[in-house]
Amino acid sequence: MRNTKKIDIPVRPAPLDDDEWHIAGVLVQTRPTHIARVSESIESIAGSEIHAASDNGKLVVTLEAPSSRAIAAHLTFIQQIDGVLNTALIYQHNEMADAMNEEMDDESLSPRVH
Repeated sequence: MRNTKKIDIPVRPAPLDDDEWHIAGVLVQTRPTHIARVSESIESIAGSEIHAASDNGKLVVTLEAPSSRAIAAHLTFIQQIDGVLNTALIYQHNEMADAMNEEMDDESLSPRVH
């Protein structure tokens, strides 16, 4: 994939009591003939990453943003890309931003994780 400048999706911020960080998993269905162009557009969004793509036009994408409103704005932007047939929010999680920098102790993980 090409190294392009990331764009920020303009979102009017809602007042936040805490410094949160949101992560969303999204399935994007595109026309197979548009997958390259759609992928390039998605990759231009700040906080986006494409993890998998299929020949039939399905993309597995994660989005990271400071609020659920920003995630919603990213989804709206993706839905408006020429060649996108559908988007589905599969998962959304939020944490305090400080927690994202905490190191996890392996001993606190379930034994089945290893």
